[in-house]
Order: sequence, then C-alpha cells, then structure tokens
Amino acid sequence: MKHRPTTCIMLALACLLALLMPATALAQAQQPDTPLVFRDGVEEARFHALTVSLRCVMCQNESLADSQAMIARDLRRQILELMRQGQSDAQIRQFLVARYGQFVLYQPRVEPATWALWFGPPLLLLGGCFALVMVVRKRAARARMQATANTATYADAAPPESSEDW
Repeated sequence: MKHRPTTCIMLALACLLALLMPATALAQAQQPDTPLVFRDGVEEARFHALTVSLRCVMCQNESLADSQAMIARDLRRQILELMRQGQSDAQIRQFLVARYGQFVLYQPRVEPATWALWFGPPLLLLGGCFALVMVVRKRAARARMQATANTATYADAAPPESSEDW
C-alpha cells in the first residue's frame, strides 16, 4: 500500500496537534491570585463594600468579592485602580453598568427595563394567593353542597318511625 505525501503530512500534523493539546490546557490553568494591597483600612473597607454589592458577570450568583473567576479578579483590580484614580462609588458602578449592563448590580435601579425584576415576584405571589383562595372557596362550597345532598338523601332514605316496634 502506497501512502501519498499529503496523507503522511496530515498524519504528522494530527500527531503534533495531539501532543500540543496538554500544553494548551496548562496555558489556561489559573495562576494563583496575588493579593491586592490596600493603602489603608478605609480604602479596604470601601473596596469590600463596593465589591460585595456587585455581581460577578460570569458566576451570576456570586458577588464580585466572593468569585474566583478570572474576570472577577480582573474587575477587582480595575475597581481598585478606579478608586485610586479618585472615582466615587457611583462613578465606578456607572462604569460597570455601561460595560456589563444592569445585571452587574445586585440591586438594579427601578426603571421600565427592570420592572419585571422588581414587581414580577410580588405580583406572582399575589396571583398565587388569589388562586389559592379561589380553590379553597370552591372546595368549601363543593363540600357544603355534598353535605347538604347527603343530609337530604339520608332524610329521604330513613324509614318512618312507627310505634309498632315498641
């Protein structure tokens, strides 16, 4: 069987690719995060208060302070840098909202785009309570009707009392 040169080249490239795959996995391995160094306790307290109130854009259910995702690490560093540039907490939040949307805030602003988020759960709860009340009322009415029907049936089926049994 004769091999064509292109087949041998393709086989060699496939082997080379298979050998390089572990190297790409190592390249993506997370490096240990070097801790942030704060100037003083006030800066650290402000940083922690700010990062706890922001959501990790990758993890979704973790705050920026708690997340170990690479993007969270980068955002923490960027927040500290913005703080050191003299930006206020509101300016930093606005920067992150402009970049990632309202999702990054744990408590987004009340505006038409977030009405479903703010008012949806209470409305669903009220709707569920209303449905529960209606079901309970319907069952109670049905039970009363059955009790009335049973009483009427029992009264019709009862033998007449006679004095002869004595």
